[in-house]
Amino acid sequence: MPALVSALSAALLIAGLATTPVSAPGSTPASAPESHAGVSTGAFAGTTAVRANQLGYLPDGPKRATVVSTDTAPLPWQLKNAAGAVVASGATVVHGADAASGESTHRADFTSYRGAGSGYTVVVEGRSSHPFSIAAGLYAGLRSDVMSFFYQQRSGIPIEASLAGAAYARPAGHLGVAPNKGDTVVPCQSGVCDYSRDVRGGWYDAGDHGKYVVNGGVSTWLLVNSFERAKAKGTDAALGDSTLRIPERGNGVPDVLDEARWELEFLMRMQVPRGKPLAGTAFHKMHDANWTALPTRPERDAEQRELHRPSTAATLNLAATAAQCARVYARYDAAFAARCLDSARRAWTAAKANPGLIATDADGTGGGAYADPTVGDDFYWAAAELYATTGESAYREAVTTSPWHTSTGAFPAAGFNWAETAALGRLTLATVPTGLPAADTARLRTSVTTAADGYLNAMSGQGYAVPLPAAAYVWGSNGQVGNNAVVMATAYGLTGQQRYRAGAVESLDYLLGRNALGQSYISGYGVLSSHNQHHRFWAHQADATLPTPPAGSLAGGPNSGLQDPVAAERLPGCAPAACYIDDIESYSTNEVAINWNAPLAWLTQFAAERP
Repeated sequence: MPALVSALSAALLIAGLATTPVSAPGSTPASAPESHAGVSTGAFAGTTAVRANQLGYLPDGPKRATVVSTDTAPLPWQLKNAAGAVVASGATVVHGADAASGESTHRADFTSYRGAGSGYTVVVEGRSSHPFSIAAGLYAGLRSDVMSFFYQQRSGIPIEASLAGAAYARPAGHLGVAPNKGDTVVPCQSGVCDYSRDVRGGWYDAGDHGKYVVNGGVSTWLLVNSFERAKAKGTDAALGDSTLRIPERGNGVPDVLDEARWELEFLMRMQVPRGKPLAGTAFHKMHDANWTALPTRPERDAEQRELHRPSTAATLNLAATAAQCARVYARYDAAFAARCLDSARRAWTAAKANPGLIATDADGTGGGAYADPTVGDDFYWAAAELYATTGESAYREAVTTSPWHTSTGAFPAAGFNWAETAALGRLTLATVPTGLPAADTARLRTSVTTAADGYLNAMSGQGYAVPLPAAAYVWGSNGQVGNNAVVMATAYGLTGQQRYRAGAVESLDYLLGRNALGQSYISGYGVLSSHNQHHRFWAHQADATLPTPPAGSLAGGPNSGLQDPVAAERLPGCAPAACYIDDIESYSTNEVAINWNAPLAWLTQFAAERP
């Protein structure tokens, strides 16, 4: 499971420790795709010195490649079409030393070219990029695959071959069918409670079989927010009914909301019922009592499942996402929206009554700890969602009296995350009409654009245009890239200024191959793409009878902490942006997780829209 904690110093994230054990390294079967394992020099086998987005570029968007070169003078570049004809040319801009990658770089900018087609390459002094497309509909297929990730991570439902493909079909996991102990009657850890709960459903969090409220909260919020934003803009048709490969298609509800509801139902099942101690709070997480081996298919997991102590952070995640649910789902399912609002209100009241239920690092056996020692940001986020939904004065007062309402630190330089959620409240209050004074709303919107400008500045100062500080390549850094791109895209929606759209779209270049390793971190997309991500079912590298991760799965990305044995052994001395290896055992660089695919889903929907 992913681990990311905050210890803000100059607003930079520091990597959190995780305790995910792994089995002995598996050998790559002969039938598996070639593995392009990263080394400390930042090179991949087959990597070219001309690094481009291996999927491609939008005709009306930014089009830049990075060239690895120690030359101190500009170099001539050519853009060639599939036939080898030169369709554009120019000279590189020398960037020089790049702290994050440890390389000397140039940039080739072919934004002015507006043609379309496939098989384009950028050539610099005989060195060619991998081929790519230029097309208006470039991101539609990727958006669909990125969303399919969530369906395939579902717990408690069969994954159907007709929707996911034959290789990815599997029986429902954790419904009590032997050898599963099941999620329908889950007891608490000793001393936590004296009853059991039905907590079926939801998404498996990452490469393990655990389900965590705080990570589910931010992930669900991003999916629902992507729809809420598109609905307000009038671009929600692509997110409507029968647009995704899910069982609920054709039910009259937008498919992205159907997918998010699978997790919302689980989150509400995690709420302590009325009449019990700590009623209204949410159990922090539920997972196996002991770590399962790698690989382990979900339906073959024989470990006992356990509910863990309620936490204030989990309770506020439930309050925030359930309040957002009440607002967005009301026009599609009034009864469900009402149930969400009731759950949100009870969670808010319980959190106010129990502000000191803190999750700690001590609870990390069988699943990630997801420790969160500060919850003021979570109170702000939950209050913002409840106020935006109800307009009630009590929630408005909670918003306006929170120190986070005026704090300049709501948008960390390294991005919001499950442990730092004030930005989510700020984004809601800046984009959803409320009764706040116009001047206050204007200030909130300015804070969004100011944060976006900071991310643009970070991009302009790096050879690979990454919206992260060079010191912020932590566990899940690719998810942080996506989160910061969401802020830039939101700034574009507030202002219409093209620089924000360009920054958000260009962030996808990094994830799709314009990076220090010259590879796409999204499985199935790019000539060189991650395909050995850490996962207990998508585990072909460890077991040739199992599939590789499906297309659209985002690897966690470079992590300079080297927090697993494989990374520590094979990547010593790596530059921060090169601390990644496409190996199933490298859980600290190569795991998948819902909170990394969620901003990617938001971002690909944005990129797929016409401006």
